[in-house]
Amino acid sequence: MTSELTALVIAAFIQVLHIGVSGYFMNRTPEGKAWNMSPRDTPRDPGIKGGRALRAADNHQTALLLFATAILTLAVTNQFTGWTATLAWIYIAARLLYIPAYVQGWSPLRSIIWMVGFAATALLLLAALF
Repeated sequence: MTSELTALVIAAFIQVLHIGVSGYFMNRTPEGKAWNMSPRDTPRDPGIKGGRALRAADNHQTALLLFATAILTLAVTNQFTGWTATLAWIYIAARLLYIPAYVQGWSPLRSIIWMVGFAATALLLLAALF
């Protein structure tokens, strides 16, 4: 498997990590596990860190779609290079750092980390076109 495809699989596992982190913080609220295991018919406050974890997970889900589009297009068109591998791993590093940055409220560092991952993805998409 190429480095870029390995990065794509790891990016999918990062989404799994996001789900776990969100669940962890949601279980620590007063409603805790009981609400999490319920049909969730009534809304509840996930708490500050739980809300941040949920928003970070939603953000990664969106980012993952763009990243997967770039990597799969590069794979199908056989355009992987050292540059695309580097960009893929920059994306992975940024997305891993984004979790604690968002949950802990590291501002403005969270936005800078997001920008690095987004720029890597945009450059991968451009590489797929050219």
